[in-house]
Amino acid sequence: MKHIVSGIQPTGSLNIGTYLGSIKNFVKLQDQMPEHEFFIFIADLHAITIPKEKQFLRKKIKELAALYIACGLDPNRVNLFIQSEVPAHSQLAYLLQCNSYIGELERMTQYKDKSKKQESVTVGLFSYPTLMAADILLYDAEYVPVGIDQKQHLELTRDIAIRMNNRYNDIFTVPQPLIAEVGAKIQSLTDPDQKMSKSDDLIKSRIDLLDDENIIRKRIRSAVTDSVGTIVYNKEQRAGISNLMTIYSVITGKSFTELEEQYQGCGYKEFKDDLAEVVVGELKPIQERYYDLINSKELDDILDKGRDRAIQVAMKKITKINDRIGLGRKRR
Repeated sequence: MKHIVSGIQPTGSLNIGTYLGSIKNFVKLQDQMPEHEFFIFIADLHAITIPKEKQFLRKKIKELAALYIACGLDPNRVNLFIQSEVPAHSQLAYLLQCNSYIGELERMTQYKDKSKKQESVTVGLFSYPTLMAADILLYDAEYVPVGIDQKQHLELTRDIAIRMNNRYNDIFTVPQPLIAEVGAKIQSLTDPDQKMSKSDDLIKSRIDLLDDENIIRKRIRSAVTDSVGTIVYNKEQRAGISNLMTIYSVITGKSFTELEEQYQGCGYKEFKDDLAEVVVGELKPIQERYYDLINSKELDDILDKGRDRAIQVAMKKITKINDRIGLGRKRR
């Protein structure tokens, strides 16, 4: 069976940008690609490249796992697990570091951006892409659902895989990206030229999946648009209204042309009011399922099952890699 792999850091609350750009796509992929086995993980090792408070991290790990299931991932079809509970991720990351070059890692855009915000840069932040590559290559992923901002990391993963395949006789599957055509990048509500981010200090810039419905309505009403006042999609010249139309389109399945026709002659207030109800309606069942799950034995059982399957696949792979490299004793 072919594999699809993806992960997300437990560093903040999930927002609709992540939900519409990636998680919602995972749910669709379950039905579209039944011949593939999915490995979806909580990337807690990635989260500590910049130190986190222990209790905060533990809370976010559990919250994220519950939200993944609440958003529609089927634990009978998806292996959901916590990255640090599968030791092979760290093991393979080191092996990949030994087959990567400083210049490659220095060129990573996210490293450049994050390092500028830190007084001192950890080795973990610098080598982050090799851990991400290990997450993918460990499971011989055929496809990796990624956002546009992660595409550079996937390209590096492919480069490392090809290099090591040439050196050690085809030990990795070279992965391909899966990027959603619409909704792959939801922008900030306060600055539509920037991606909606869980790390943005301005909370008005996003809608978190667990936000109260009144907060959702308020955030959408105050979202930045422009002075034109018509509902027309033009990402380059009218980023604000185009961003809101993208959210509406991804949730409802309506095309931009259909939305333009539906709201012809209408102003922003009517459009925003309708969009707010669309978002509230989308998130309500997610929130209900989340609160049923968050402190349940069911959630622990799901994570245990996903961990055990991930370890089974990962240890088989790491044993093969060690043998090809020449580590340890020769297998009989």
